[in-house]
Amino acid sequence: MLVVGPAWVGDMVMAQAVLRLLAARRPGVAIDVIAPPWSLPLVRRMPEVREAIALEVGHGEFGLGARWRLARRLRRRGYGQALLLPRSFKAALVPWLAGIPRRTGHLGEARRGLVNDVRPDPGRRRAPWVRRMAVLALEPGEAVPEVLPQPRLAVDEANRARLMTALGLAGEGPVLGLCPGAEYGPSKRWPARRYGALAARMAARGWRVWVFGSARERPLGEEVVAASGGAARNLCGRTRLEDVVDLMSACERVVTNDSGLMHVAAATGTALTVIYGASSPDYTPPLTPRARIVRRALACAPCFRRVCPLGHTACLEGIEVEEVERTCTP
Repeated sequence: MLVVGPAWVGDMVMAQAVLRLLAARRPGVAIDVIAPPWSLPLVRRMPEVREAIALEVGHGEFGLGARWRLARRLRRRGYGQALLLPRSFKAALVPWLAGIPRRTGHLGEARRGLVNDVRPDPGRRRAPWVRRMAVLALEPGEAVPEVLPQPRLAVDEANRARLMTALGLAGEGPVLGLCPGAEYGPSKRWPARRYGALAARMAARGWRVWVFGSARERPLGEEVVAASGGAARNLCGRTRLEDVVDLMSACERVVTNDSGLMHVAAATGTALTVIYGASSPDYTPPLTPRARIVRRALACAPCFRRVCPLGHTACLEGIEVEEVERTCTP
């Protein structure tokens, strides 16, 4: 079985629920996953996956040559079926070019013929992403189970111990992880000053505070540290994605926006507080029972816009530090 994985980190983590469902319904099936280079570390932490296959194409890039070369290499493997999780035309090219006989997916954009095992899609506003994708792991007409498997990434405890030493993270007291970024845009980001104030309050109660994020988010992490009065440690850009998996597993709780790292944290089994602004847990929920949701029920939310169209981002500005702090206690 070949699975074409999504490009976004959060979607790739949620896709593990589909892979786990597929593995449970077809015992012994060998599952290989095509993924962009930045998501490969996550795929390699999924026990259901036999091989993570890199698609060396940039985000948003068509890359016909790279897709053709990959398809030629995969043609010899004898896959019987491909699952196409993205809805784009380009995502359907490799299985079609590789001659995989059964290509399962939603019709998406101009994919008639490329997808020959078409499944209905109720649309983003009618069902959570993971339930829309789960139908691809089933036979035609089969109902999606009420309860789906939860993503669970494997943790490398030896690497976690190495990182604790290398980054000087050892110490006493529980750890609070903060994820102040969101690649989607500012309408998903609770203000850095609020994250910093939360860090200061939790540090005063004996917690250690680590800020997670990419290298591009390092300045954002510095804002949080400055607002905390130096109570937080900025790990943005100092860790690989697989390192974040291991370090998050050491956290007592993670406070996060609706972001890719929110899904990573959920898949480590760590307790979460998730702050929603322009998006909604009805469509991209953390796939764990250990999550607490903080949001504002405004007439304009969720708008799903990258930048607040009204210019006030009240859905996030209206969430106070004290409210989030209360979710961090048992």
